[in-house]
Amino acid sequence: MSETVPSPDADLRDSVAVSAIGRLPGAGVAGSVASPSPSTLRRAILVNLRQRGPMSPDGLATHLGASRTGVLQQLHALEQAGLVAHAIERHGVGRPRHLYDVTPDAQDLFPADYNGFASALLDAIASVGGQDLVEEVFAARRQQLGARLREQLAARVAADAPLADRVRELAVIQDGAGYLAEAIVASDGTIRLREHNCAIFHLAREAGSCCEAELALFREVLGADVVRETHIASGDRSCTFRVETRAGD
Repeated sequence: MSETVPSPDADLRDSVAVSAIGRLPGAGVAGSVASPSPSTLRRAILVNLRQRGPMSPDGLATHLGASRTGVLQQLHALEQAGLVAHAIERHGVGRPRHLYDVTPDAQDLFPADYNGFASALLDAIASVGGQDLVEEVFAARRQQLGARLREQLAARVAADAPLADRVRELAVIQDGAGYLAEAIVASDGTIRLREHNCAIFHLAREAGSCCEAELALFREVLGADVVRETHIASGDRSCTFRVETRAGD
């Protein structure tokens, strides 16, 4: 598979984000230790900006019990990573104040419950229209994903390219979606698509329909026979799909 070399800015953003994640809620309350570590101070800054809205470096330093210099250093690192931004507020004849606030990109660092929401949504759909309506929803979603995948594949590889090449490109797309995917072509020509991570694991364990929809999706976009050999939601280490040319093609 092709490799993407991250830019220095991406490296910085990832480094700052990793150190900022921790357990964001509850970090950095008033009365923190006088000399918090950089990662602790970053978490505290993000939580306080999220809770209280735009704040000045002086205001943050006072509230967190940290030095103004330390707060400024971490604000600059967070801003360079795209997690906070500042605006200038002018008041009277004095020096303007710099007010910092979290950016929309910082949302990913805070807790989310997408799996719980999706599971509850499926339960609600089933309660309204039964399993038939659930199947219709997955079928509609499969059509949406199929159109997008076909467009992406068309941009990456010719329509008449060998099946192995199409599977390799599909693996690249799935890898980018968080599935840790790879294409494997054995010495005997057997083609497999392997996903080492299930990006919708909790949902897949509760609703087998989404896994069946994925299998049908791969068959449609590849125009091939696809057989699932291993299944993460069933306890396997990966989801593995054997891909073969359809009989008569």
